[in-house]
Amino acid sequence: MKIPEFVKDTIKKLEDAGFEAFIVGGCVRDLLMKKEPGDWDVTTNARPEKILEIFKDSKYENTFGTVLVSIKNKKGETEHTVEVTTYRSEQGYSDRRHPDEIRFEDSLEKDLERRDFTINAMALRLKKEKSEEIIDLFGGQKDLKKKIIRAVGEPTDRFKEDALRMMRAIRFSCQLNFEIEEKTLRGIKKMA
Repeated sequence: MKIPEFVKDTIKKLEDAGFEAFIVGGCVRDLLMKKEPGDWDVTTNARPEKILEIFKDSKYENTFGTVLVSIKNKKGETEHTVEVTTYRSEQGYSDRRHPDEIRFEDSLEKDLERRDFTINAMALRLKKEKSEEIIDLFGGQKDLKKKIIRAVGEPTDRFKEDALRMMRAIRFSCQLNFEIEEKTLRGIKKMA
């Protein structure tokens, strides 16, 4: 897989500081589909304040645990941004769009199980011997091969949490030319 050096360097700095770090979400999906990711997301067990210590020019202006790490060129200009987010779980969605509570977690598994679709719930570990390992707890690779959009867990629960996920399922289906899995489609019809 073709992973830019600035992403590898971001992960290495987190690991050198004693933390776990994985490429996650749509980046992994795109890499497995041999597409170039539009943006780069990393998840870690480091809390935002620790990420800010490691990356001095970064920004943290949200409640979701996402730190924007600026990658500068030789002129000191921001050339790339890596979104580094602390493992998290989410509770309560009173507006059916945003979580009422964000809880930082210590395990990658907790972070992956909160995600929308199996094809977006995979992580990529960069190993020391210049290889990669895919962490796929929900069958995302299988669904990629079958060209299926499937919710992580119970579809109606995912759509109750965030109603926008229904539109995302349809968008992914159209953009990727994938079928929406039957139970996920029933969930969309029920919750629409």
